Amino acid sequence: MLELRSITKRFGDVLANDHIDILVEPGTIHAIVGENGAGKSTAMRIAYGFYTADAGEIVVDGEPRNIQTPHDAIRLGIGMVHQHFMLVDTMTVAENIVLGAEPGSAASIDLRRAAEEIRTLSDEFRLSVDPGALVQDLSVGQQQRVELLKALYRRARLLILDEPTAVLTPQEVEEFFTILRRMREQGKTVIIITHKLSEVLAVSDVVTVMRDGRVVGRVRTAETSAADLARMMVGRDVLLRVEKMEARPGEAVLGVRGLSVAVGGGGRGLRDVSFEVRAGEIVGIAGVEGNGQTELIEALAGLVPAAQVGGEVFFGGRDVTRAGARARLEMGIAHIPEDRHRRGLLLDFDLSENSILGTHHRPPAVSAGPLLDLAGIRARAQELIRDFDVRPANPDLPARALSGGNQQKLIIGREFGLRPKLLLVSQPTRGVDIGAIEFIHRKLVELRDEGCAILLVSAELEEVTSLADRLLVIYHGRIVGEVDPTWATQEEIGLLMTGGEKQ
Repeated sequence: MLELRSITKRFGDVLANDHIDILVEPGTIHAIVGENGAGKSTAMRIAYGFYTADAGEIVVDGEPRNIQTPHDAIRLGIGMVHQHFMLVDTMTVAENIVLGAEPGSAASIDLRRAAEEIRTLSDEFRLSVDPGALVQDLSVGQQQRVELLKALYRRARLLILDEPTAVLTPQEVEEFFTILRRMREQGKTVIIITHKLSEVLAVSDVVTVMRDGRVVGRVRTAETSAADLARMMVGRDVLLRVEKMEARPGEAVLGVRGLSVAVGGGGRGLRDVSFEVRAGEIVGIAGVEGNGQTELIEALAGLVPAAQVGGEVFFGGRDVTRAGARARLEMGIAHIPEDRHRRGLLLDFDLSENSILGTHHRPPAVSAGPLLDLAGIRARAQELIRDFDVRPANPDLPARALSGGNQQKLIIGREFGLRPKLLLVSQPTRGVDIGAIEFIHRKLVELRDEGCAILLVSAELEEVTSLADRLLVIYHGRIVGEVDPTWATQEEIGLLMTGGEKQ
Protein backbone atom coordinates (compact mmCIF):
# COMPACT_ATOMS: atom_id res chain seq x y z
CA MET A 1 0.00 0.00 0.00
CA LEU A 2 2.76 2.43 1.00
CA GLU A 3 6.52 2.26 0.71
CA LEU A 4 9.06 4.88 1.72
CA ARG A 5 12.38 4.27 -0.03
CA SER A 6 15.58 5.83 1.31
CA ILE A 7 13.72 8.91 2.60
CA THR A 8 16.01 11.64 3.95
CA LYS A 9 14.87 14.87 5.61
CA ARG A 10 16.82 17.64 7.32
CA PHE A 11 15.63 20.60 9.37
CA GLY A 12 18.69 22.84 9.46
CA ASP A 13 21.39 20.90 11.28
CA VAL A 14 18.95 18.23 12.49
CA LEU A 15 18.81 15.03 10.42
CA ALA A 16 15.25 13.89 11.11
CA ASN A 17 15.14 10.97 8.63
CA ASP A 18 18.34 9.26 7.51
CA HIS A 19 17.73 7.06 4.41
CA ILE A 20 14.76 5.28 5.98
CA ASP A 21 12.85 2.43 4.36
CA ILE A 22 9.32 1.63 5.55
CA LEU A 23 7.05 -0.94 3.89
CA VAL A 24 3.35 -1.03 4.78
CA GLU A 25 1.42 -3.99 3.41
CA PRO A 26 -2.21 -3.51 2.26
CA GLY A 27 -4.94 -4.65 4.61
CA THR A 28 -2.74 -4.53 7.71
CA ILE A 29 -2.45 -2.50 10.91
CA HIS A 30 1.15 -1.29 10.97
CA ALA A 31 2.60 0.29 14.12
CA ILE A 32 5.50 2.74 14.05
CA VAL A 33 7.24 3.21 17.39
CA GLY A 34 10.27 5.13 18.60
CA GLU A 35 11.37 7.81 21.02
CA ASN A 36 10.33 11.41 20.47
CA GLY A 37 12.71 12.85 17.91
CA ALA A 38 13.25 9.41 16.33
CA GLY A 39 11.69 10.69 13.11
CA LYS A 40 8.52 8.60 12.95
CA SER A 41 6.07 11.52 12.72
CA THR A 42 8.33 13.28 10.21
CA ALA A 43 8.31 10.18 7.99
CA MET A 44 4.52 9.96 8.10
CA ARG A 45 4.14 13.68 7.45
CA ILE A 46 6.25 13.20 4.33
CA ALA A 47 3.95 10.36 3.26
CA TYR A 48 0.99 12.70 3.83
CA GLY A 49 2.54 15.61 1.91
CA PHE A 50 2.89 17.87 4.93
CA TYR A 51 6.67 17.85 4.44
CA THR A 52 8.69 17.23 1.29
CA ALA A 53 11.62 14.82 1.51
CA ASP A 54 15.10 16.05 0.59
CA ALA A 55 15.79 12.69 -1.04
CA GLY A 56 14.09 9.34 -1.55
CA GLU A 57 10.90 8.03 -3.10
CA ILE A 58 7.27 7.49 -2.03
CA VAL A 59 5.48 4.50 -3.57
CA VAL A 60 1.70 4.09 -3.26
CA ASP A 61 -0.09 1.03 -4.67
CA GLY A 62 3.16 -0.06 -6.27
CA GLU A 63 3.73 3.17 -8.21
CA PRO A 64 6.10 6.06 -7.41
CA ARG A 65 4.08 9.14 -6.47
CA ASN A 66 4.90 12.82 -6.28
CA ILE A 67 3.19 13.82 -3.01
CA GLN A 68 3.86 17.51 -2.50
CA THR A 69 0.79 18.50 -0.43
CA PRO A 70 -1.87 16.86 1.75
CA HIS A 71 -4.30 17.32 -1.17
CA ASP A 72 -2.09 14.98 -3.21
CA ALA A 73 -2.18 12.42 -0.40
CA ILE A 74 -5.95 12.73 0.10
CA ARG A 75 -6.52 12.14 -3.64
CA LEU A 76 -4.54 8.90 -3.24
CA GLY A 77 -6.74 7.86 -0.32
CA ILE A 78 -4.30 8.76 2.49
CA GLY A 79 -5.58 10.49 5.64
CA MET A 80 -3.70 11.55 8.76
CA VAL A 81 -4.59 12.57 12.30
CA HIS A 82 -1.73 14.66 13.71
CA GLN A 83 -0.43 14.64 17.27
CA HIS A 84 -0.85 18.43 17.46
CA PHE A 85 -4.19 19.50 16.10
CA MET A 86 -4.78 21.26 12.78
CA LEU A 87 -8.04 23.02 13.66
CA VAL A 88 -9.45 26.54 13.38
CA ASP A 89 -10.61 27.52 16.88
CA THR A 90 -13.28 29.99 15.77
CA MET A 91 -15.02 27.54 13.44
CA THR A 92 -17.51 24.81 14.28
CA VAL A 93 -16.74 21.10 14.32
CA ALA A 94 -18.60 20.59 11.03
CA GLU A 95 -16.82 23.52 9.34
CA ASN A 96 -13.43 22.16 10.40
CA ILE A 97 -14.21 18.66 9.20
CA VAL A 98 -15.39 19.71 5.71
CA LEU A 99 -12.69 22.37 5.25
CA GLY A 100 -11.19 21.70 1.82
CA ALA A 101 -13.88 19.13 0.98
CA GLU A 102 -17.02 21.24 1.28
CA PRO A 103 -20.29 19.64 0.14
CA GLY A 104 -22.65 21.54 -2.16
CA SER A 105 -21.70 24.23 -4.64
CA ALA A 106 -19.22 27.10 -4.51
CA ALA A 107 -22.14 29.44 -3.99
CA SER A 108 -23.84 27.40 -1.28
CA ILE A 109 -22.06 24.99 1.05
CA ASP A 110 -24.45 22.31 2.33
CA LEU A 111 -23.41 22.19 5.98
CA ARG A 112 -26.66 20.49 6.99
CA ARG A 113 -25.83 17.48 4.84
CA ALA A 114 -22.28 17.49 6.19
CA ALA A 115 -23.52 17.63 9.80
CA GLU A 116 -25.77 14.61 9.21
CA GLU A 117 -22.88 12.61 7.79
CA ILE A 118 -20.61 13.69 10.65
CA ARG A 119 -23.23 12.61 13.20
CA THR A 120 -23.45 9.22 11.49
CA LEU A 121 -19.67 8.81 11.62
CA SER A 122 -19.56 10.02 15.22
CA ASP A 123 -22.20 7.49 16.25
CA GLU A 124 -20.49 4.68 14.33
CA PHE A 125 -17.14 5.33 16.01
CA ARG A 126 -18.70 6.30 19.37
CA LEU A 127 -16.87 9.65 19.42
CA SER A 128 -19.69 11.82 20.84
CA VAL A 129 -18.86 15.05 19.03
CA ASP A 130 -21.44 17.81 18.37
CA PRO A 131 -21.05 19.08 14.75
CA GLY A 132 -22.37 22.49 15.77
CA ALA A 133 -19.95 23.13 18.67
CA LEU A 134 -17.16 25.69 18.33
CA VAL A 135 -13.71 24.09 18.45
CA GLN A 136 -12.49 26.75 20.93
CA ASP A 137 -15.08 25.48 23.43
CA LEU A 138 -13.91 21.85 23.21
CA SER A 139 -11.47 20.07 25.49
CA VAL A 140 -8.18 18.72 24.17
CA GLY A 141 -9.67 15.23 24.00
CA GLN A 142 -12.73 16.35 22.07
CA GLN A 143 -10.52 18.21 19.60
CA GLN A 144 -8.58 15.02 18.95
CA ARG A 145 -11.86 13.28 18.11
CA VAL A 146 -12.64 16.04 15.61
CA GLU A 147 -9.30 15.35 13.93
CA LEU A 148 -10.16 11.66 13.69
CA LEU A 149 -13.55 12.45 12.17
CA LYS A 150 -11.91 14.79 9.67
CA ALA A 151 -9.85 11.92 8.25
CA LEU A 152 -12.76 9.48 8.30
CA TYR A 153 -14.99 11.99 6.48
CA ARG A 154 -12.59 11.92 3.51
CA ARG A 155 -12.94 8.12 3.16
CA ALA A 156 -9.23 7.38 3.50
CA ARG A 157 -8.06 3.92 2.36
CA LEU A 158 -4.85 4.40 4.32
CA LEU A 159 -5.35 6.07 7.69
CA ILE A 160 -2.31 7.36 9.62
CA LEU A 161 -3.14 7.82 13.31
CA ASP A 162 -0.78 9.63 15.70
CA GLU A 163 -1.58 8.68 19.34
CA PRO A 164 -5.27 7.95 18.60
CA THR A 165 -6.35 6.41 21.93
CA ALA A 166 -5.13 9.12 24.29
CA VAL A 167 -8.69 10.17 25.20
CA LEU A 168 -10.40 6.79 25.50
CA THR A 169 -11.38 4.62 28.46
CA PRO A 170 -10.35 0.92 28.46
CA GLN A 171 -13.78 -0.05 27.16
CA GLU A 172 -13.62 2.59 24.41
CA VAL A 173 -10.10 1.50 23.43
CA GLU A 174 -11.31 -2.04 22.85
CA GLU A 175 -14.27 -0.75 20.83
CA PHE A 176 -11.87 1.39 18.79
CA PHE A 177 -9.61 -1.59 18.16
CA THR A 178 -12.64 -3.58 17.02
CA ILE A 179 -13.32 -0.85 14.46
CA LEU A 180 -9.70 -0.90 13.28
CA ARG A 181 -9.83 -4.67 12.88
CA ARG A 182 -13.06 -4.36 10.91
CA MET A 183 -11.43 -1.77 8.64
CA ARG A 184 -8.56 -4.21 8.10
CA GLU A 185 -11.00 -6.99 7.21
CA GLN A 186 -12.57 -4.67 4.63
CA GLY A 187 -9.17 -4.20 2.98
CA LYS A 188 -8.26 -0.83 4.48
CA THR A 189 -4.79 -0.13 5.83
CA VAL A 190 -3.97 1.60 9.13
CA ILE A 191 -0.70 3.06 10.37
CA ILE A 192 -0.70 3.76 14.11
CA ILE A 193 2.00 5.85 15.78
CA THR A 194 1.87 5.25 19.52
CA HIS A 195 4.04 4.98 22.62
CA LYS A 196 1.68 2.44 24.24
CA LEU A 197 3.43 -0.84 23.64
CA SER A 198 0.52 -2.81 25.11
CA GLU A 199 -1.68 -1.38 22.35
CA VAL A 200 0.92 -2.16 19.69
CA LEU A 201 0.90 -5.80 20.80
CA ALA A 202 -2.90 -5.89 21.02
CA VAL A 203 -3.87 -4.47 17.63
CA SER A 204 -1.00 -4.37 15.12
CA ASP A 205 0.25 -6.95 12.62
CA VAL A 206 3.69 -5.47 11.97
CA VAL A 207 5.91 -3.03 13.90
CA THR A 208 8.56 -0.70 12.51
CA VAL A 209 10.97 0.61 15.17
CA MET A 210 12.87 3.89 14.68
CA ARG A 211 15.73 5.43 16.64
CA ASP A 212 17.73 8.61 15.93
CA GLY A 213 16.19 9.11 12.48
CA ARG A 214 16.81 5.55 11.29
CA VAL A 215 14.79 2.36 11.05
CA VAL A 216 16.39 -0.11 13.47
CA GLY A 217 13.93 -2.97 13.17
CA ARG A 218 10.83 -4.38 11.47
CA VAL A 219 9.15 -7.29 13.21
CA ARG A 220 5.93 -9.24 13.09
CA THR A 221 3.97 -8.35 16.21
CA ALA A 222 3.32 -11.99 17.06
CA GLU A 223 7.08 -12.59 17.23
CA THR A 224 8.05 -9.78 19.66
CA SER A 225 7.38 -8.44 23.18
CA ALA A 226 7.07 -5.07 24.94
CA ALA A 227 10.55 -5.47 26.46
CA ASP A 228 12.09 -6.26 23.06
CA LEU A 229 10.40 -3.26 21.40
CA ALA A 230 11.43 -0.93 24.24
CA ARG A 231 15.03 -2.13 23.97
CA MET A 232 15.09 -1.43 20.23
CA MET A 233 13.49 2.00 20.71
CA VAL A 234 15.83 3.26 23.43
CA GLY A 235 18.95 1.18 22.87
CA ARG A 236 18.91 -0.15 26.44
CA ASP A 237 16.65 -2.06 28.82
CA VAL A 238 13.71 0.07 30.01
CA LEU A 239 11.73 -0.25 33.22
CA LEU A 240 8.13 -0.66 32.04
CA ARG A 241 6.52 -0.26 35.48
CA VAL A 242 6.56 2.49 38.12
CA GLU A 243 8.70 1.64 41.12
CA LYS A 244 7.79 3.51 44.28
CA MET A 245 7.77 3.03 48.03
CA GLU A 246 4.53 3.32 49.97
CA ALA A 247 3.56 6.96 50.48
CA ARG A 248 4.02 8.62 53.86
CA PRO A 249 1.52 11.48 53.66
CA GLY A 250 1.75 14.39 56.07
CA GLU A 251 -0.47 17.41 56.67
CA ALA A 252 -3.05 18.54 54.12
CA VAL A 253 -1.48 21.01 51.68
CA LEU A 254 -4.45 21.51 49.35
CA GLY A 255 -8.04 21.66 50.53
CA VAL A 256 -10.91 21.96 48.03
CA ARG A 257 -14.44 22.57 49.32
CA GLY A 258 -17.49 22.72 47.06
CA LEU A 259 -15.46 23.97 44.09
CA SER A 260 -17.52 24.83 41.02
CA VAL A 261 -16.46 26.38 37.72
CA ALA A 262 -18.99 27.79 35.27
CA VAL A 263 -18.16 27.55 31.56
CA GLY A 264 -19.90 28.82 28.44
CA GLY A 265 -20.65 27.16 25.14
CA GLY A 266 -22.41 24.16 26.64
CA GLY A 267 -19.30 22.90 28.47
CA ARG A 268 -19.72 20.79 31.58
CA GLY A 269 -17.46 22.74 33.91
CA LEU A 270 -17.02 21.66 37.50
CA ARG A 271 -19.73 21.07 40.10
CA ASP A 272 -19.38 20.93 43.90
CA VAL A 273 -16.00 19.16 44.07
CA SER A 274 -14.35 18.54 47.45
CA PHE A 275 -11.14 16.71 48.32
CA GLU A 276 -7.68 17.25 49.82
CA VAL A 277 -4.10 16.47 48.87
CA ARG A 278 -1.52 15.90 51.59
CA ALA A 279 2.22 16.43 51.61
CA GLY A 280 4.10 13.40 50.30
CA GLU A 281 1.27 11.83 48.30
CA ILE A 282 0.06 11.71 44.70
CA VAL A 283 -3.70 12.03 44.27
CA GLY A 284 -4.81 10.99 40.81
CA ILE A 285 -7.86 12.18 38.87
CA ALA A 286 -9.17 9.66 36.33
CA GLY A 287 -11.83 10.46 33.76
CA VAL A 288 -12.65 10.72 30.10
CA GLU A 289 -11.38 14.08 28.88
CA GLY A 290 -13.92 16.88 28.80
CA ASN A 291 -15.47 16.00 32.17
CA GLY A 292 -14.06 18.92 34.16
CA GLN A 293 -10.39 18.01 34.55
CA THR A 294 -9.16 21.06 32.65
CA GLU A 295 -11.39 23.40 34.66
CA LEU A 296 -10.26 21.79 37.93
CA ILE A 297 -6.52 22.16 37.31
CA GLU A 298 -6.80 25.66 35.82
CA ALA A 299 -9.02 26.86 38.69
CA LEU A 300 -6.51 25.55 41.23
CA ALA A 301 -3.67 27.22 39.32
CA GLY A 302 -5.51 30.57 39.41
CA LEU A 303 -6.08 30.72 35.65
CA VAL A 304 -9.89 30.92 35.75
CA PRO A 305 -11.55 34.33 36.28
CA ALA A 306 -12.82 34.65 39.85
CA ALA A 307 -16.34 35.38 38.59
CA GLN A 308 -16.57 31.83 37.20
CA VAL A 309 -15.41 30.12 40.40
CA GLY A 310 -17.51 29.08 43.38
CA GLY A 311 -16.54 27.26 46.56
CA GLU A 312 -13.26 27.50 48.46
CA VAL A 313 -9.63 26.57 47.88
CA PHE A 314 -7.15 26.36 50.77
CA PHE A 315 -3.37 26.08 50.49
CA GLY A 316 -1.51 25.27 53.67
CA GLY A 317 -4.63 26.28 55.64
CA ARG A 318 -4.81 29.67 53.92
CA ASP A 319 -7.82 30.69 51.80
CA VAL A 320 -6.47 31.29 48.27
CA THR A 321 -9.77 31.14 46.41
CA ARG A 322 -9.38 34.68 45.03
CA ALA A 323 -5.59 34.62 44.60
CA GLY A 324 -4.26 34.94 41.06
CA ALA A 325 -1.85 32.66 39.22
CA ARG A 326 1.28 34.67 40.09
CA ALA A 327 0.38 34.87 43.78
CA ARG A 328 -0.14 31.11 43.90
CA LEU A 329 3.17 30.53 42.15
CA GLU A 330 4.92 32.69 44.76
CA MET A 331 3.28 30.64 47.54
CA GLY A 332 4.72 27.40 46.13
CA ILE A 333 2.12 26.08 43.66
CA ALA A 334 3.62 24.86 40.38
CA HIS A 335 1.62 23.88 37.29
CA ILE A 336 2.41 21.54 34.39
CA PRO A 337 -0.41 22.24 31.88
CA GLU A 338 -2.21 19.75 29.67
CA ASP A 339 -1.54 21.78 26.52
CA ARG A 340 2.18 22.53 26.41
CA HIS A 341 1.82 24.81 23.39
CA ARG A 342 -1.06 26.93 24.67
CA ARG A 343 -0.12 27.14 28.36
CA GLY A 344 3.40 25.84 28.84
CA LEU A 345 5.72 27.45 26.30
CA LEU A 346 6.31 30.42 24.03
CA LEU A 347 7.31 28.48 20.95
CA ASP A 348 9.28 31.28 19.29
CA PHE A 349 11.28 31.98 22.47
CA ASP A 350 14.50 30.04 22.99
CA LEU A 351 14.96 27.42 25.69
CA SER A 352 16.73 29.86 28.03
CA GLU A 353 13.82 32.30 27.85
CA ASN A 354 11.25 29.52 28.32
CA SER A 355 13.15 28.26 31.37
CA ILE A 356 12.29 31.43 33.35
CA LEU A 357 8.63 31.91 32.41
CA GLY A 358 6.80 32.90 35.57
CA THR A 359 10.02 33.56 37.50
CA HIS A 360 11.56 36.22 35.28
CA HIS A 361 11.36 38.75 38.13
CA ARG A 362 13.59 36.84 40.57
CA PRO A 363 16.97 35.06 40.61
CA PRO A 364 18.50 33.57 38.54
CA ALA A 365 16.65 35.66 35.95
CA VAL A 366 17.69 38.89 37.68
CA SER A 367 20.63 39.51 39.99
CA ALA A 368 20.32 43.22 40.82
CA GLY A 369 18.18 46.00 39.44
CA PRO A 370 15.54 45.67 36.74
CA LEU A 371 17.67 44.03 34.03
CA LEU A 372 17.72 40.33 33.19
CA ASP A 373 20.88 38.43 34.03
CA LEU A 374 21.37 36.74 30.65
CA ALA A 375 24.44 34.77 31.75
CA GLY A 376 22.61 33.51 34.84
CA ILE A 377 19.54 32.58 32.80
CA ARG A 378 21.63 30.65 30.27
CA ALA A 379 23.56 28.82 33.00
CA ARG A 380 20.31 27.81 34.71
CA ALA A 381 18.86 26.66 31.38
CA GLN A 382 21.94 24.54 30.70
CA GLU A 383 21.57 22.94 34.14
CA LEU A 384 17.88 22.21 33.49
CA ILE A 385 18.66 20.80 30.03
CA ARG A 386 21.32 18.50 31.53
CA ASP A 387 19.31 17.34 34.54
CA PHE A 388 16.17 16.61 32.53
CA ASP A 389 17.88 15.29 29.40
CA VAL A 390 16.37 17.83 27.00
CA ARG A 391 17.50 17.18 23.42
CA PRO A 392 19.03 18.85 21.46
CA ALA A 393 21.00 20.31 24.40
CA ASN A 394 21.15 23.83 22.97
CA PRO A 395 19.64 26.64 25.10
CA ASP A 396 19.63 28.97 22.08
CA LEU A 397 17.17 26.86 20.06
CA PRO A 398 13.54 28.03 19.83
CA ALA A 399 11.14 25.81 21.75
CA ARG A 400 9.31 24.89 18.54
CA ALA A 401 12.48 23.12 17.30
CA LEU A 402 12.08 20.45 20.01
CA SER A 403 10.00 17.29 19.72
CA GLY A 404 6.90 17.10 21.90
CA GLY A 405 8.59 14.90 24.50
CA ASN A 406 11.55 17.22 24.86
CA GLN A 407 9.26 20.24 25.13
CA GLN A 408 7.51 18.40 27.95
CA LYS A 409 10.79 17.65 29.75
CA LEU A 410 11.69 21.34 29.52
CA ILE A 411 8.40 22.35 31.17
CA ILE A 412 8.71 19.67 33.85
CA GLY A 413 12.29 20.70 34.63
CA ARG A 414 11.25 24.35 34.95
CA GLU A 415 8.37 23.60 37.33
CA PHE A 416 10.38 21.09 39.41
CA GLY A 417 13.08 23.73 39.74
CA LEU A 418 10.64 25.89 41.72
CA ARG A 419 10.79 23.29 44.53
CA PRO A 420 6.99 23.52 44.91
CA LYS A 421 4.94 22.53 47.93
CA LEU A 422 2.06 21.61 45.59
CA LEU A 423 2.40 20.42 42.00
CA LEU A 424 -0.62 20.49 39.69
CA VAL A 425 0.25 18.23 36.77
CA SER A 426 -2.01 17.47 33.81
CA GLN A 427 -1.21 14.89 31.12
CA PRO A 428 2.51 14.72 32.02
CA THR A 429 3.42 12.22 29.31
CA ARG A 430 1.02 13.01 26.47
CA GLY A 431 2.79 12.18 23.21
CA VAL A 432 6.00 11.34 25.09
CA ASP A 433 8.20 8.37 24.19
CA ILE A 434 8.77 5.40 26.45
CA GLY A 435 12.25 6.41 27.62
CA ALA A 436 11.03 9.88 28.60
CA ILE A 437 7.94 8.41 30.29
CA GLU A 438 10.17 6.30 32.55
CA PHE A 439 12.21 9.43 33.35
CA ILE A 440 9.17 11.65 34.08
CA HIS A 441 7.52 9.03 36.28
CA ARG A 442 10.71 8.63 38.31
CA LYS A 443 10.98 12.40 38.78
CA LEU A 444 7.36 12.65 39.98
CA VAL A 445 7.90 9.89 42.54
CA GLU A 446 11.12 11.56 43.74
CA LEU A 447 9.28 14.86 44.20
CA ARG A 448 6.54 13.08 46.18
CA ASP A 449 9.14 11.42 48.39
CA GLU A 450 10.66 14.84 49.10
CA GLY A 451 7.32 15.89 50.63
CA CYS A 452 5.59 17.62 47.72
CA ALA A 453 1.81 17.24 47.40
CA ILE A 454 0.94 16.24 43.82
CA LEU A 455 -2.42 16.37 42.06
CA LEU A 456 -2.17 14.33 38.86
CA VAL A 457 -4.62 14.35 35.96
CA SER A 458 -4.01 11.87 33.15
CA ALA A 459 -6.05 10.37 30.36
CA GLU A 460 -3.66 7.39 30.53
CA LEU A 461 -5.48 5.11 32.96
CA GLU A 462 -2.45 2.84 33.36
CA GLU A 463 -0.32 5.88 34.21
CA VAL A 464 -2.66 7.39 36.79
CA THR A 465 -3.28 4.05 38.53
CA SER A 466 0.43 3.22 38.74
CA LEU A 467 1.50 6.65 40.02
CA ALA A 468 -1.38 7.62 42.32
CA ASP A 469 -1.55 6.77 46.02
CA ARG A 470 -5.25 7.65 46.01
CA LEU A 471 -7.47 7.83 42.92
CA LEU A 472 -10.55 10.01 42.40
CA VAL A 473 -12.84 9.48 39.40
CA ILE A 474 -14.51 12.46 37.72
CA TYR A 475 -17.61 12.36 35.53
CA HIS A 476 -19.66 15.31 34.22
CA GLY A 477 -17.79 17.71 36.48
CA ARG A 478 -18.34 15.75 39.71
CA ILE A 479 -16.18 13.39 41.75
CA VAL A 480 -18.17 10.17 41.49
CA GLY A 481 -15.92 7.84 43.45
CA GLU A 482 -12.62 7.17 45.18
CA VAL A 483 -10.81 3.89 44.64
CA ASP A 484 -7.60 2.29 45.81
CA PRO A 485 -5.43 2.13 42.67
CA THR A 486 -3.58 -0.86 44.14
CA TRP A 487 -6.66 -3.06 44.03
CA ALA A 488 -9.18 -1.53 41.63
CA THR A 489 -9.42 -3.08 38.17
CA GLN A 490 -9.26 -0.95 35.01
CA GLU A 491 -12.77 -2.14 34.13
CA GLU A 492 -14.11 -0.95 37.51
CA ILE A 493 -12.47 2.46 37.08
CA GLY A 494 -13.58 2.67 33.44
CA LEU A 495 -17.17 2.01 34.50
CA LEU A 496 -17.07 4.95 36.94
CA MET A 497 -15.49 7.13 34.22
CA THR A 498 -18.52 6.58 32.00
CA GLY A 499 -21.14 7.22 34.68
CA GLY A 500 -21.68 3.64 35.88
CA GLU A 501 -21.59 2.58 39.49
CA LYS A 502 -18.83 0.65 41.26
CA GLN A 503 -19.81 -3.00 41.74
